[in-house]
Amino acid sequence: MSETLVSPARIGKLSIGALGILALALGTLQSVVEPALPLLQRELGVSPAEGALIANTLLITGAVVAPVAGKLGDRYGGRRVLVWLMAVVSAGGLLAGLAPNLPVLLLGQVLQGVMVGALPLSFILVRKHLRTGETQVAIGVVVALFTGGGIVGTLLAGPIAEALSWHWMFALPTIAIIAATLVVARLMPHDPPIESDSRIDWPGVALLSGSLLALMLGLVTVTSGNLPPVAVGAVAVVVAALATGWVVVERRAASPMVDLRMLAKPAMRNAFMLTFVITASSGMVLFLLPQLFAVSADGYGFAAGTTAIGLFLLPGAIAGAVSDSIGGVAARRFGPRAVVVVGAVVTVATMFALVSLHSAAWQLVLAKMLTAFAAGVATTALLAGTATAVETRDTGIATSLLVVTRVIGVALGAQVGGAILAAGADSMGRPTESSFVTGFAIAGLIAASALLVVRITKRESSHDI
Repeated sequence: MSETLVSPARIGKLSIGALGILALALGTLQSVVEPALPLLQRELGVSPAEGALIANTLLITGAVVAPVAGKLGDRYGGRRVLVWLMAVVSAGGLLAGLAPNLPVLLLGQVLQGVMVGALPLSFILVRKHLRTGETQVAIGVVVALFTGGGIVGTLLAGPIAEALSWHWMFALPTIAIIAATLVVARLMPHDPPIESDSRIDWPGVALLSGSLLALMLGLVTVTSGNLPPVAVGAVAVVVAALATGWVVVERRAASPMVDLRMLAKPAMRNAFMLTFVITASSGMVLFLLPQLFAVSADGYGFAAGTTAIGLFLLPGAIAGAVSDSIGGVAARRFGPRAVVVVGAVVTVATMFALVSLHSAAWQLVLAKMLTAFAAGVATTALLAGTATAVETRDTGIATSLLVVTRVIGVALGAQVGGAILAAGADSMGRPTESSFVTGFAIAGLIAASALLVVRITKRESSHDI
């Protein structure tokens, strides 16, 4: 029976199509905030740093939920857990669509953040039902469809917000998610849970979730610049204490949530470090460019509205989707290490070019395309390499931790970008041109550190990252 369950024939075109449509709808819901962030800041009366919190609230939840979802998917079946998560995401989308104020919108974003767990659950399904060689390509396709939803969200957020209201940006993709989830539940073949006599390591789950939550909230509050040094130290102590407690529990658990020996492998450790560096730089770009498009000031800025910002960002979203679709193929053919090096070089060159060339819209559009492609192909290559480097039973937890690393990197980058703009604001609260220049330079330096990581870790493993 188990051989039948893992047979590639178990997944037909309709099942793959349903999973792809769901990923597309999720990507749409996740991406509507980026082009509409300046509009939301005006409508809700918040600063750029607080605006970054709107985008990062979803990522905070995702960082906490993704590893738990991956572990539960490994244990109880990817399809079953996926359907339950989509119910939570749908509730969050509807709540955001009805939100009368910032606190309710943030609560809706918290619930929507559960969608990050959909990626490792999808990886579980393709790993169980496809051959190893096909899995890397399939993972690239799944990530590409999720990113492709970003194209739809980026393109439609402005017209929907301006023709209807910003509430409908959340409501319409949520309706599509509900419909797609029903189709997935109907068509996707059931993947049986893994038989085990041991119980779920709930203390490990709680401590890892607490560590990630404290880390994400700490990043948001620390980068806001409003905390005294003592409070910053207290946040660091809390995060360190929770993380230490988690390691102690995992070492003693009979069936740990995460096998620490798996994390200790050079391939896994290097993938985590590189993913974090790449996405931190990418997160800064994701935040800074819409802000620069929207700002109106003497000598720089474009005073673009939400629809115009969406159109400016659209080529970058397309480039990101294309890069995700070929990331798995590139990893299979050239190895993740080579893909990461190329992506880092492209990002560094683009960021330092933006330091002096940011006076024309086409310059920013081209920069977004290059950085989105570079980051997408590199992180997807790392993700695909990780999925096939671990045992099948660990696919969900291993890939979910890497997804969490991506989330943390993007969130940190966005918050740092917001803090830089807030620190460089003029007397009227508008970010100065020099603050954008500083942000681009720092993003380039962060991307350059990926090359240093590759060089340092090259001798630690006899195979690619």
